[in-house]
Amino acid sequence: MAHRLSLRRTTIFRKLIHTLKILHYSANLSHHATEFMPPSNPDNPIMTIGEVADYLKVTERTIYRLAGAKQIPAFKVGGSWRFSKPAIDGWIQDKSSMKSNSIAQQTQ
Repeated sequence: MAHRLSLRRTTIFRKLIHTLKILHYSANLSHHATEFMPPSNPDNPIMTIGEVADYLKVTERTIYRLAGAKQIPAFKVGGSWRFSKPAIDGWIQDKSSMKSNSIAQQTQ
């Protein structure tokens, strides 16, 4: 019985160590991946999720939701969302004109 309990503890301990190694490896990969991304250029017409969120003063989660629902102009590159700044500016203009048209119709 004691041997069986010891074996069970050893197995659990090994699984825990394995999981921790995977988490550590994953954290290091994501840290190193950002080191290889070129610095953001303000003149670059292609924006990331974070840049669009900052630009629109909303959370990244909101941008993910809008992009996933195809409510904001976006495209994917290698599984990552990207946004064209001119398309985002046009989308803002469209949303603004739709709202002003709606208000004008209500006042008539």
